Amino acid sequence: MNARDAWELASFVVTVVALPFAIIFFALEQRKERDNEEEEAYQLLSDAYNDFLKVVLANPDLHLRTNEPLQSPTSEQNERMLVIFDMLMSLFERAYLVAYKPRMTETESRRWNSWDDYMREWCHREDFHNALPLLLRGEDPEFQTYLRRIADEERGGVIALA
Repeated sequence: MNARDAWELASFVVTVVALPFAIIFFALEQRKERDNEEEEAYQLLSDAYNDFLKVVLANPDLHLRTNEPLQSPTSEQNERMLVIFDMLMSLFERAYLVAYKPRMTETESRRWNSWDDYMREWCHREDFHNALPLLLRGEDPEFQTYLRRIADEERGGVIALA
């Protein structure tokens, strides 16, 4: 076997073995990087929800972690509650835009289900449910549809546009 044949054989081996291996390795690395980015986005959203819960805890007089709405709130309490609900709505919309897909992998679905649970929990509250027409104004149309459906399932009745 002369040098030319050896180079031709080496080229053939690279083409048949090494090139597909390199392509597969590259694709796997890209997928791993994408998974890491999705995990990071999920973690940032989770941290934001934890920060939101700190605001809720800082306002115990609003009874936001109880099942019953605050009876006879003052105008100042109503104002604080509406601001807190606005914060929550912004967080829910961000989660929807970042994490929701019509078709999800098992991991994506598991992550999304926690947000769906949060949304259902809050939509079940009478005061939050009653504020939805105001809170949903200006939000992403697909998100509005999604949250309205959840609210209808949790409380019954249709939520009108404000």
